[in-house]
Amino acid sequence: MTTSPSVPAGTTLGKSYEYGMRIDLGYPGGAENFVDVRRMSELQPTPTPVTQDVQTYDDFGAPNSDKTSESFGITLTVLGNRSSVTGKYLPELQKFHDATRPSAKGEDAVVRVQYFHKPETGTPDPDDAFEGLATVSIGRQNAGADGAVERSNITLTGKGQRKEIANPFAGWGVTTPQVTGVSPAAAAAGELVTITGSGFLGATAVKFGAVSAGDFEVIGGSTIVAIVPAGAAGPAAVTVTTPGGVSLAFAYTRGA
Repeated sequence: MTTSPSVPAGTTLGKSYEYGMRIDLGYPGGAENFVDVRRMSELQPTPTPVTQDVQTYDDFGAPNSDKTSESFGITLTVLGNRSSVTGKYLPELQKFHDATRPSAKGEDAVVRVQYFHKPETGTPDPDDAFEGLATVSIGRQNAGADGAVERSNITLTGKGQRKEIANPFAGWGVTTPQVTGVSPAAAAAGELVTITGSGFLGATAVKFGAVSAGDFEVIGGSTIVAIVPAGAAGPAAVTVTTPGGVSLAFAYTRGA
């Protein structure tokens, strides 16, 4: 006698892991720059339907409501030792904390996040992924046997409703790209630059500020050559997008 439910023929069960989360370091006002929230656990999203009463006499007093929209909230925990040099957290955790500062008002107090199915094994559900804007509150405590690790208990309160997105998690073998150099310095529109770093395989976009480079080639996992797109001289941080995500912006100044 079987003690567990059967699964459809040809199906292999994967292992469920927690959701993953990314936060846009460029929001608000900057170039989109989603990065993974590292050292995270206990992520619990709670979408709540917003309803409208449509009760009629035929319901005989029973509740009858239609969903018209939704609100959402998310709680999560992030461990975050501070840098001994700057005193800051990792950039993604620092972004959450910055949104809670007394001086943060309006959009500066809002974060843009994505959360998504992130299984330990098996294929990520392509449809179990969402994006939204939220305000932030954080409770801080010390964790570990000797209290040496800071623990940020984060509560996100949705601002508007979520939107459905394609799952950005491509698997554990895919890493977020990293840009470590762009040469030559001060290249102008139409000139060739070499971008160095790591995790470039499968790159789908290269941007100088908010402008995409229409012509680029991946030479290998650590090198991309690109033509600087049209635009004015001045700061234009370089980012690389791959199936593993978007690199942190690398400071670069375009020439005239």
